Amino acid sequence: MSRKPMQINPLKLSQPMGALLCFLGIKDTMPLMHGAQGCASFSKVFFTRHFSDPIAIQTTAVNDITAVIDGGEYSIGEAIKNITAKVKPSLVGLFTTGMTETKGDDIKGVTYLLRDEQRIVYVHTPDFEGGLESGFARSVEAIIEQLVVPSEEIDLAKATLIPHASMTPLEVERVKEEIAKFGFEVYALPDLSLSLDGHLGLKQGTLTSGGISVDDIAGLASSSIVITVGGSVKRSGELLASKNPAMQHLHLDSLGGLVNNDAFYKGLLQFRSLDKPTPSVVRWRKRLQDALLDTHFALGGARVILALEPDELLSVAETITEAGATIVAALSPTKSPVLEKVRCEHLVIGDFDDIMGYLPGTDMIIGNFHAQRIAHEHHKAVIVRGFPNYEIVGNQLKSDLLYEGSCALLFEVANTMNHYREMNAH
Repeated sequence: MSRKPMQINPLKLSQPMGALLCFLGIKDTMPLMHGAQGCASFSKVFFTRHFSDPIAIQTTAVNDITAVIDGGEYSIGEAIKNITAKVKPSLVGLFTTGMTETKGDDIKGVTYLLRDEQRIVYVHTPDFEGGLESGFARSVEAIIEQLVVPSEEIDLAKATLIPHASMTPLEVERVKEEIAKFGFEVYALPDLSLSLDGHLGLKQGTLTSGGISVDDIAGLASSSIVITVGGSVKRSGELLASKNPAMQHLHLDSLGGLVNNDAFYKGLLQFRSLDKPTPSVVRWRKRLQDALLDTHFALGGARVILALEPDELLSVAETITEAGATIVAALSPTKSPVLEKVRCEHLVIGDFDDIMGYLPGTDMIIGNFHAQRIAHEHHKAVIVRGFPNYEIVGNQLKSDLLYEGSCALLFEVANTMNHYREMNAH
């Protein structure tokens, strides 16, 4: 744990940003940030630059006056009145910031007062604790608790996927497609593959452009199985499974690398009482086995620093260590139980400043846009992953998961390492 009294070069993102990302995966939703206008503006610009797409968000625009005299009822009510005067959202996703949490606004009470006028899901996401993953996960839990209708009926052809915050829209889509190969109609909560996947819409809307519908969310309790990917959303799967005693829960901390994906397909095969998966799955497994052999010459002995959100950190670590890479330091912005599974020499909870001492003797850094500057200054190879990634377009269409995505990641890391060594040799 970093013992500094301040963040010098932060990696951490706030809980409200995680909540915003979650609500962006629900169709015709208006994410409503209860806080100052600048908080919403920053988040909007952040995700707009990362995804190269318009981001729907509104704010209650709390100022110095309303912060003192208003308990949240007036500013939230006025914001929803202004929103619904122009558009008719299927859902308003109301989430808090540090300021409104500190002053103790009763957003649950406000939601109940306004529920006859507008369907609202509320979630507490103070930015003085947690981070992107916890804000995302808390929002998924709130959606399940407040929208999903309990059921005792099971649809054997229906499955629900709950992805973690760092899964890209394409990764969500690919995992849905793999689950569908086992005869399921798959719903993702939230579903960024239908909203932030980079498709060209008819026009820029003021509401989210796609995602899972509110009606579909309400009926998720009839799913025969819920599949959670990432330690941060494990509790979300347990909450959904509690809505129907007949529902099964398949949890995976990661879908990176050979071992984790074997467990994924094994779980689905057992649920369906099948002996083997489709030929395409078998073929991609063989390709990943070959990729591990091909990239071992570049990655065997390579020394890497990872700086990512916990769930993505574990996924990347397990993929590249299977090919022989050594994780010198794994930097996470927040604590998480999955970090105990990361095979590394040093596990650091802190900021970029805390890994500077591990740079000598390191070959590569895998982290976000801000890791790029550190790598260039210290002449290290770099691969950009996580939030934000401002310089590279097409972030939403990257995939490092399943057999196919693990192959792509291994090849990218190996080619980058070979290029780095060749440049050093000259």
